Amino acid sequence: MRAVDWKNLDEASRSAALARPAIAADERMRSSVAEILTEVRRGGDAAVRTLTERLDGPRLEDFTVDDEEVDLAIASLSEAQISAVDTAIANVRRFHEAQRPSEISVETMPGVNCRRISQPLDAVGLYVPAGTAPLPSAAIMLAVPAAIAGCPTKVLCTPPRSDGRADPAVVVAAKRAGVDTIFKIGGAQAVAAMAYGTATVPRVNKILGPGNAWVTCAKTLVAADPAGAAIDMPAGPSEVLVIADESASAAFVAADLLSQAEHGTDSQVVLVTTSASLAEAVRGEIESQLATLSRREIAEGALENSRIVVVESVADAVAVSNRYAPEHLILQCSGATELVSNIRNAGSVFVGPWTPESVGDYCSGTNHVLPTYGYARNYSGLGVDQFLRNMTVQELTEEGLRNLGDTVLTLASMEGLDAHAAAVSIRLGAAE
Repeated sequence: MRAVDWKNLDEASRSAALARPAIAADERMRSSVAEILTEVRRGGDAAVRTLTERLDGPRLEDFTVDDEEVDLAIASLSEAQISAVDTAIANVRRFHEAQRPSEISVETMPGVNCRRISQPLDAVGLYVPAGTAPLPSAAIMLAVPAAIAGCPTKVLCTPPRSDGRADPAVVVAAKRAGVDTIFKIGGAQAVAAMAYGTATVPRVNKILGPGNAWVTCAKTLVAADPAGAAIDMPAGPSEVLVIADESASAAFVAADLLSQAEHGTDSQVVLVTTSASLAEAVRGEIESQLATLSRREIAEGALENSRIVVVESVADAVAVSNRYAPEHLILQCSGATELVSNIRNAGSVFVGPWTPESVGDYCSGTNHVLPTYGYARNYSGLGVDQFLRNMTVQELTEEGLRNLGDTVLTLASMEGLDAHAAAVSIRLGAAE
C-alpha cells in the first residue's frame, strides 16, 4: 500500500490520493446491458433461458428452485452451518424489527388532522450475486427486512452453478429468512426479468441487492425507465476506511484491511493514521497475513488500488474520512465511541478494537447492503424503510375547513388557481 503525507499534499493531490478505481462500465457495457434488457422484455422466459445458457453455462428448462432442491440444499449443510445462518437471521431480525415506523398523527389546527402511514411495497426483487464467492449473508440482509416490512411478494434471483443448481447456502438462508420464491437467474437478465416480468418471474416494484458492474448497470437502466422498477441505491466495488492512532493493534488493522480487500481486485482499502510507525507495522502485518489467505491474488490486486494516509491528528483523520465517505468505517483509536458523533458520511461504522467489519457483514444485526463509491454522502444503508412507501392522509371537519378556508383562498388567488379556491368556497357556501 502506497503511503502519502496528507499535510504535504495540495488539493489536486489529495483528491488523487482518495480516488477510487474506475468502475468498469463503459458505453459498450451499457449498450450490451440495454440489449439484454430488451431481449428479456420482448422474449420473456425464452430469452432468459437463452441468455442463462450463453452467459452462465447451464441450460435450464425451469428456473425455479423447487422443494426437492431446497431439501437437497438443507441436507448439504452441516448443523453448525445451519445454526450460524439461524443466529445471523435472529440478530438481523432483532435489529430491523426495531426499525418499524410508527404512524404519525397531528392536529395542525382545530379540525385539521394530518397523518403519515407506511405500507409495504407490493412486490420486491432481491438479487444475490454468486461470482467469486457465494453470499448467503446477502440473502439474509435482503430477505429479513422485506419480511418485517410485510411485502406480499418477495422473489430472489441468484445465478445458477455449472450443475444447474443454486448455491445451497444461499437457498437455505433465503428460505429461512422468509423468501417466497427463488429463481436461478443471474446478471442483467435477472434484473430485466424482475423489472419487466415474465411468465415465470413476477414483475416487482423495486429491485434490491448488490452485484457486479453488469448488474449495477442494469439496475440503473431499469430505474430510469418508467416501465421498469425502482432500485435501492447506486453501488460500486466494496471498500473500507480505517482510522487508527498509535494505540491501535497493527495486526487488527491489517486483518480488517485484508478482509475487505479479498472481496475483489476492484475493492479499495484505506488506512488513515496519525502514526507513521503504525503505518509501517501494518504494512508488515499485511505481508505476513497475505501468505495465509486462499484469495491472496485477489487481495493483492485490491491493495494496488489502496492507500495509507498519514495525518497530524485524529480530527484530520475524521475530515479525510468524511471527504472519502466510505462504505465501511472502522475506528481503532482512543475515544472511538465519542468520535462517532463527528462522523457524517459513512455507510456503517465499526467502533473499537473488538469490532471487526466481518461482524457487520454477517451477524451483528446491522445490514451490509450499503452505499459505496462515495454515495454514503447521499444514501443510507438498507433497512426496513427501503421496503416501505409512506403515504400522507388528511381529514378535515367542517370547523377545520372554516378555520383553514381563508388561507387556502388567499394562496389560491396568489397563484391564480381559481378552481382550487372554488373547491373550498363552494363547500363553505353549502355549509351556511
